[in-house]
Amino acid sequence: MRHGSPDAAETPQLRGTNQSGMRDQNERLVLSLVRQSGALAKSDIARMTGLSAQTVSVIMRELEVEGLLLRQEPIRGKIGQPSIPMALNPEGAFFIGLKIGRRSAELVLIDFLGRTRAMLQNSYGYPTPQDTIEFVKSGIAQMRAGLTREQDKRIAGLGVAMPFELWNWVDTAGAPREIMDAWRNRDIRADLQALFSFPVYLQNDATSACGAELVFGDMGALRDFVYFYIGAFAGGGVVLNGRLYSGPTGNAGALGSMPVPGPGGRPTQLIDVASIAVLEKALNARGIEAAYLWTSPEEWQDLGPDMGPDLDNWITTASEALAYAIVASASVIDFESAVIDGWMPASIRARLVQAVQSAIGRIDVEGLRIPSVREGTVGIHARAMGGASLPLSERFLIGSTAPSRGV
Repeated sequence: MRHGSPDAAETPQLRGTNQSGMRDQNERLVLSLVRQSGALAKSDIARMTGLSAQTVSVIMRELEVEGLLLRQEPIRGKIGQPSIPMALNPEGAFFIGLKIGRRSAELVLIDFLGRTRAMLQNSYGYPTPQDTIEFVKSGIAQMRAGLTREQDKRIAGLGVAMPFELWNWVDTAGAPREIMDAWRNRDIRADLQALFSFPVYLQNDATSACGAELVFGDMGALRDFVYFYIGAFAGGGVVLNGRLYSGPTGNAGALGSMPVPGPGGRPTQLIDVASIAVLEKALNARGIEAAYLWTSPEEWQDLGPDMGPDLDNWITTASEALAYAIVASASVIDFESAVIDGWMPASIRARLVQAVQSAIGRIDVEGLRIPSVREGTVGIHARAMGGASLPLSERFLIGSTAPSRGV
């Protein structure tokens, strides 16, 4: 959760209305501000939103009754009554996120603060619809068994983060075509919805990772950024004016498909150069078993020197491609920053970001304002966390993400 001064969250977009019929919108507004800034008193929220003191008092009292806000210790001033800050109640709601990846699936259970309460992982050679459904059924049953009855009643939804058109990556994933084609005719959201009473949402996996950075990350006052998530395949997302922009079809920020210079200067796609699957292929070509890339993403640096040359080469080529992608993005939108995260150790992510910064310095950027390049703050579980952020955003926040939910 991001923290800052109350004034830092005071933006023209976060304004309330005192008109009747807007209770839900105002409640979302209050919860969004408290999530961004930490505990706030009624007077803080009234000043930041333009709502009347009476309206704010009613909203916060109702949110407290609903178990979404908790009273903090009173702050006594020199004059008048002490102010009572209100903070998010960790037990106010729970959210489940599912990441379906090309090499692994993850389930995560988070509380209202975004803290992980449980996490499960399943690694595989390639995903199948039926195995995925079984993993979700058994995994969620295991997670719910660890909750009290009251906590279980407060599960607000399941968010699924997965690549759109998964079947199109059959060659790169190394899976049998008939297995990957099985995804073409499956509505995984509907299949999962049939299993649970709480709502199920669906979003592209890289876009979901971007949403996790927006909702749970530590981006401070950053409101416009392009985001790259480097997993088995590279992808990304776009944040404009503090909100995730997914576009009319949900495919905005499809950065993996962005053209970049390839071998011999011929154009290729970012996904073909910057993806971790490229590193895996190089390791396999030298007879090195690379399954640890998917099973131990935090421990690459502890697995000996064998991967060293291939890792160095991959960082060089991936950083050059990412540099071009960032410069190209900056020619379309004046982003404040480019954020890079991925399924890799923090030390490797830092090396990659530093290499990207250096590579941008070798590109002709005349006429452009190049965004700062920085590391993401959520890390390897960003896609699963992004899935969990979908029901959180849909139910309790002001438009920070745009999940898709069937009828």
